[in-house]
Amino acid sequence: MESNPQQELFISVIEENKGIIYKIANSFKKDEDDKKDLVQEIIFQLWRSFNTYDRSSKLSTWMYRVALNVAITSYRKDKKKTEVFVPLGDSMLEFADTDRYDETSLNLLQQFIRELKELDRALMILYLEEKSGKEMAEILGLSELNIRTKISRIKEQLKKKFSHINQ
Repeated sequence: MESNPQQELFISVIEENKGIIYKIANSFKKDEDDKKDLVQEIIFQLWRSFNTYDRSSKLSTWMYRVALNVAITSYRKDKKKTEVFVPLGDSMLEFADTDRYDETSLNLLQQFIRELKELDRALMILYLEEKSGKEMAEILGLSELNIRTKISRIKEQLKKKFSHINQ
């Protein structure tokens, strides 16, 4: 089967930017098989819309927008199927040594981000990726002021959750 230039370009774009896809999949799915399914669905949707990318925005901005939309849609479908809360185990609350504390803190942060509403989760992914307010606004379709306000509120939420753990 011969590949055409469009396919080759798409494959190189995916290869160069696969980190975007995996970060979003890891943030929205816990199970490895579910992550793989989400990655596959994101790539499929990127391929479907590749011809419509208008190049007026950065390629990474377009990829984030598509990937987050797919992830949020998947999350909503899953949420309709079942509303299961996974409690934190006792082992996650142990802060005995410093190395473990760092790993535990990261695990807790990931858990807390997974518990956020879809839009807030998407916003935190972009914030942690150090995207500018302008880029985040473009990706999520919000104003920069709204972005700053939401980030501030989410940070306060996360601080409260961590303070409850450390008491």
